[in-house]
Amino acid sequence: MYLCRMRKGKIIISVLLLCAAGVALMSTKVTDRNFEISRNLEIFHNIFRDVDMFYVDTVDVEKMLNKGIDAMLATLDPYTEYYPESAEEDLKMMTTGKYAGIGALIRQYPKNDYVAIAEPYEGMPADISGVKAGDLILRIDGEDMKGKTTSYVSDHLRGEPASEFVLTVRRVGVADSLDIRIKRANIALPSVPYYGMWKGTGYILLESFTENCSKDVRKALLELEAEGATSVVLDLRDNGGGLLNEAIEIVSLFVPKGTLVVETKGKTRSASGSYTTRRDPVNTEIPLVVMINGNSASASEIVSGSLQDLDRAVVVGSRSYGKGLVQTTRSLPFNGTIKVTTAKYYIPSGRCIQEVDYSKRDRNGKAERTPDSLAHVFKTKAGREVKDGGGIRPDVSCPVDTLADLVYYLSTDVLLFDYVNDFCSRNGGIEPVDEFCVSDSLYGSFKEYVGKSDFDYKSRSSQALAAIRDIAKVEGLYANAVAEFDSLEAKLQYNVERDLDTFKDDVISLLGTEIVSRYYYEHGVIRYNMRNDAALDTAISVLGDSRRYRDILSVSKPN
Repeated sequence: MYLCRMRKGKIIISVLLLCAAGVALMSTKVTDRNFEISRNLEIFHNIFRDVDMFYVDTVDVEKMLNKGIDAMLATLDPYTEYYPESAEEDLKMMTTGKYAGIGALIRQYPKNDYVAIAEPYEGMPADISGVKAGDLILRIDGEDMKGKTTSYVSDHLRGEPASEFVLTVRRVGVADSLDIRIKRANIALPSVPYYGMWKGTGYILLESFTENCSKDVRKALLELEAEGATSVVLDLRDNGGGLLNEAIEIVSLFVPKGTLVVETKGKTRSASGSYTTRRDPVNTEIPLVVMINGNSASASEIVSGSLQDLDRAVVVGSRSYGKGLVQTTRSLPFNGTIKVTTAKYYIPSGRCIQEVDYSKRDRNGKAERTPDSLAHVFKTKAGREVKDGGGIRPDVSCPVDTLADLVYYLSTDVLLFDYVNDFCSRNGGIEPVDEFCVSDSLYGSFKEYVGKSDFDYKSRSSQALAAIRDIAKVEGLYANAVAEFDSLEAKLQYNVERDLDTFKDDVISLLGTEIVSRYYYEHGVIRYNMRNDAALDTAISVLGDSRRYRDILSVSKPN
């Protein structure tokens, strides 16, 4: 017995010695890391001090240090960002959807170096005061805006709520400039810009996960049920995400109270946790489709992914963005803020849908993407197979919409903007949204307008050819291939008149959208575009076929 006790004592002593050695090793590592941090900060401080003191020109301190901070954070991921005091309004708008101003979109108008009103929001100060899309901003409280950037003009349009100023504009069809007095107000952009019945189905468009957006979705859902909706489409396409708690609240509308929605895992205890629904649902049985695309990210992926994992909704569309990272904000001295990635999130099946691994980069510094071949298989609540990495894969895939180059260049050129400005100056109104269409005569008028302009555009292939031509000149190979280059360039040129016929349907959609926005604002544009939304038609067809809906969510029909 004595020997046993002695051996046990030796074992305990050995364990204690090992523990002490481990603690000492950890302490050494912490000391080394602290030394490295201290050493590099001192080096940085001395470099800046010497540059500021000895550089031949005066250094812009704030600009230089902000660039240094941005470059440092860029080595991590695109979501870890520093917001100085001057950018606090941008951060506030990102999280709350609110700012103080006039409530209007603006755009650069390069023809005469001014900024123009692109779209006043319905019911906001600009709209109430009579500001129109197409108005050219000449002066703000007497200050000339010629040559100013959109950011400069935006800063001057914003201000304290209830403060007044005079906006001087030039309007198509009006001989003299107009002075419009506007009172600024708190602008809250709607997270749900549209909801309503469409082809017998309830439809809710959620554009962002800002404060209280879940209340807006709840309100929309209850009203649609009151109107007789027996199935619902929740559209998260092009929704880049936002607040985590709002995503959880939206999921809670459709699943039982106490259901696990997401888990976060980070370096610190505060960054890790499990999040379950805390409220009673609105409806746990109503057939539900969630729509996503390549621009649906973060909170959108939490909602669509968790509802997919719980077999509560059919996901329709194309693969989502693949952002499985969580950011939190931390206050900094002098009213600054840092938004820092603190955790990864995992939806109910246990998968993380983060596609890009920012800790691994190639020789050019580009972060690596997780290939499909390395994706792991997980199971939904009913046993369906789903995969991690690379975003949320839809249960029903739809072709990704492609945009003809002609449509892209028309949408960014002021030509279309000018045409619609002229159209609106001659037309006091148009038919209701559900009845309005771009007639052949209207399209013919637009084609004629384009033909008389100097509008032209180059294909991406012809632009690439021009770059190859320059390289060939540098390498001394161009002289032997001039004829081939010229021949290929001629074949790669677009023909505007021909392309206006080839892509007529796409151009009509673009033109109709721009016209409808002037008379019926954003909600009218959404309603107008729903008429030719193939993916939405697919979603409604899934909901209209109860057997297909059930089969998609069953184990016998794997994803």
